[in-house]
Amino acid sequence: MALREISRSLRLLFGQTQRCPPVVAANTTARCLSRSASQPEPSANENEAVSPNFENRNPRNLEQMALAVKDRGWKTSWPHREFHHRLMFSRSQRHVTAEVFSSTSSIPVLSCSTREWALKKELHSTNCVAACQVVGEVLAVRCRQAGITRMVYRAIPWTYRSDSVQAFRNAMKEGGVTLSEPRRKYVGT
Repeated sequence: MALREISRSLRLLFGQTQRCPPVVAANTTARCLSRSASQPEPSANENEAVSPNFENRNPRNLEQMALAVKDRGWKTSWPHREFHHRLMFSRSQRHVTAEVFSSTSSIPVLSCSTREWALKKELHSTNCVAACQVVGEVLAVRCRQAGITRMVYRAIPWTYRSDSVQAFRNAMKEGGVTLSEPRRKYVGT
């Protein structure tokens, strides 16, 4: 008798239905007489239906699929405004700075510089080719952590061939960042 009560309480605990014994006792509860309702299975048509009120909650989703519209700006302006993210690299007499800008803001999204104490204490000189390479490696890691893997980088033509710019570009590429954005795909309507 005690074994039957233990098994009954375990079945109730795990959600299984309990059928009443053939002899109904006087202290029978409503729980014993109740049964779980069968739930209707959803049809395949209900699962395949798409809501007409779709809202894209990931603002960078269209950008990553190359479907987002880029602001073109004026033809006479330089640098061109047709980008989602732009990389700016600059060298001064003392420091090297790299910044990633969004097309919608003039404030940098990400930046890295030899002015940062963590980089400055590891470098012998803050404006040499090795400093440019280290800034590129650190910025590539920060970009990947932020989810930015593609950006536009257009160096000023007369500085493009310098060793420091090439070291910076190679460090960014080896860090997993592509320095060009995909062409926009035009979807027919």
